[in-house]
Amino acid sequence: MNHLIADRVWIRFGAATVLAAALVLTHIAQAANNTAVPGGVYAWSVPENAQNIRFEDRPVLVANSTALIGIPIKRPLGTATLTFLQQGQLRTHSFEIVDKRYTEQRITLKNQEMVTPNPAQLARIREESTRQRAIYARVSAPVDLNAGFTLPLTGRTTSLFGHRRFFNDQPRSPHSGLDIAAPTGTPVTAPGPATVALVDDLYYNGKTVFLDHGQGLITMYCHLSAQTVTTGERVEQNQQIGLVGATGRVTGPHLHWSVSLNGYRIDPISFRSALAEAVGLEPDSLGR
Repeated sequence: MNHLIADRVWIRFGAATVLAAALVLTHIAQAANNTAVPGGVYAWSVPENAQNIRFEDRPVLVANSTALIGIPIKRPLGTATLTFLQQGQLRTHSFEIVDKRYTEQRITLKNQEMVTPNPAQLARIREESTRQRAIYARVSAPVDLNAGFTLPLTGRTTSLFGHRRFFNDQPRSPHSGLDIAAPTGTPVTAPGPATVALVDDLYYNGKTVFLDHGQGLITMYCHLSAQTVTTGERVEQNQQIGLVGATGRVTGPHLHWSVSLNGYRIDPISFRSALAEAVGLEPDSLGR
């Protein structure tokens, strides 16, 4: 993102710590009211002996007896239902999806092929999308997340999750992650323990790393100048996985960080807050 746009977004949304604190309060209020928002996280205290908890027939992550369910950003408003087994009986739990208005962002790109790819590039994009969907569909063994999620990068937040985006005035899908600006070469670290699911150079995302944190929790780090891990490698919390760059579809050096939970891209800051609450941590105590 260019500096002009980045500065405008920063002035509008304020410091990342203030934003995180507001989201914590929002999450607590929603949990108390049995509600969640599109693109957010629904936290549910798992009843005794409950097993095989599923949302839209997908298994969900459980941390410290709290189920954390990712809500797709395009999920219609209204009643949503979890299913689970308890003492051999199939049971359900319902909650409400309530509205959230996301902001709009317009970005100008000099390279028109990053807005309207040619046929060969489209074929590449489709092949890459197929491989990425397979990673998002993974549900691997649980990982110890009791230390919560740290931030992968300290910097200026230049684009929030959920922005309705326009590239050269052409509408595109809502922003699926969080953009953090920092100088090229700044270290990017793993927010929690994981297995490296993919290291690749992708058309839109540039040099990218995917991490698998278990139970359908997948994180992605895009536009890197370099990756410092390999596919299949085990990484620990705060271990370096790459360096900030400007590869792929960008207007300047930054990290695009996305979080996928039970197959859906969700707000990374909301997830970080929900996980901290589930494991009994204060989000501000986690640092990076």
